[in-house]
Amino acid sequence: MAILKFRVYFEEDDSIYRDIAVLHTQTFFDLHGTILKAFDFDNKHQATFFRSNDQWQRGREITLDQYPDRSYKVAPLLMRTTTIGSEIKNTNQRFTYSYDFQKHWDFLIELINVSKEGNALTEYPRVTRTEGISPKQYGTKGLLGEKFADIEEKYDLTRSAEGFGEKGADGEDVGIDEGEGGEDYNDGLED
Repeated sequence: MAILKFRVYFEEDDSIYRDIAVLHTQTFFDLHGTILKAFDFDNKHQATFFRSNDQWQRGREITLDQYPDRSYKVAPLLMRTTTIGSEIKNTNQRFTYSYDFQKHWDFLIELINVSKEGNALTEYPRVTRTEGISPKQYGTKGLLGEKFADIEEKYDLTRSAEGFGEKGADGEDVGIDEGEGGEDYNDGLED
């Protein structure tokens, strides 16, 4: 049984990718689900694969469903019934994958390895390598996330802190080189 290993790149940043191993008899629907899990996306939107060439030009479509709002030159193949092995035409086979047609999440998929035998105890498909931080499907969150927002709200980091203004409590300018009573700070220190 052949094991196909694909590298799935996030189209906007090729330093973000996941390597996924699948059996040649598994379907594009299996690959679709694994890509979504690998990039922490939900499974609520439309999706499609395209067979591709070396320049990432789209060829034959392999879609989740036949969508009535899309026009097709040729009837698309369906993910649930199309095996991955049936669409491998060369050893450098490429595909593109589009998820959520409104947000346009696009991924580039490249066959990077074919092996004849796998471990019988291993479940496929499976993610074998993860590089880079996955983009957030719904908006962006900072690396600090919600904890930083709590700190910012608690300490109100958007206002100037009291005591660090230009004027003192009685309205006089406060300088750093003067002590109490307007004396020079360095007076009284012996040389």
